[in-house]
Amino acid sequence: MITAIRDVRRAKGLTLEEVARACDPPTTAQTIGRLETGTRTVSVGWLNRIAAALGVDAADLVRLPDRPDLPVAALLGPDGAEAPRADMRAAPPTPAAGTIAVEVTASVGDYRAGDTIWCRRLTPDAFAQALHRDVLAPARAGAFAFGRLLSVDDGRVTLLPPGPGARPLELAPAWLAKAERLVRGL
Repeated sequence: MITAIRDVRRAKGLTLEEVARACDPPTTAQTIGRLETGTRTVSVGWLNRIAAALGVDAADLVRLPDRPDLPVAALLGPDGAEAPRADMRAAPPTPAAGTIAVEVTASVGDYRAGDTIWCRRLTPDAFAQALHRDVLAPARAGAFAFGRLLSVDDGRVTLLPPGPGARPLELAPAWLAKAERLVRGL
């Protein structure tokens, strides 16, 4: 099996030691290095442990012939763009469980027509995690509200829709979906 453990680790800017410590249970940097280079066989158990440590799906650590590989050509920082010191590959984004999307059909607020906003669903006990973030909320009769979460109070939320002149909305939604990733073509 050909893995992308090294590529994903480097893309996240982590050392072998950091990944080893993040594994549950922790392991050694030498073990992670051997798994990366293929000198030690990677089992499904190891893939799952390393994926959890890296914060990705186990499938992101396996190279498949039909999955496009995205080489990193440059690193952009405060001093401009520079070539990576070693071969790097970008891990393609994979939606997590509970992710839903919002397609933007007309420019409004910070969003442009054609944008896709990936949102993670939250239960009422986790609404406070989304304070001051954009959220999608179910409203009456199959409609939805989208806006900045201003407050959470005993199951009721206040949202400020994007755009000039918008007025706050008060709702008591069964769930919220917090905006976590913006997919935008340039």
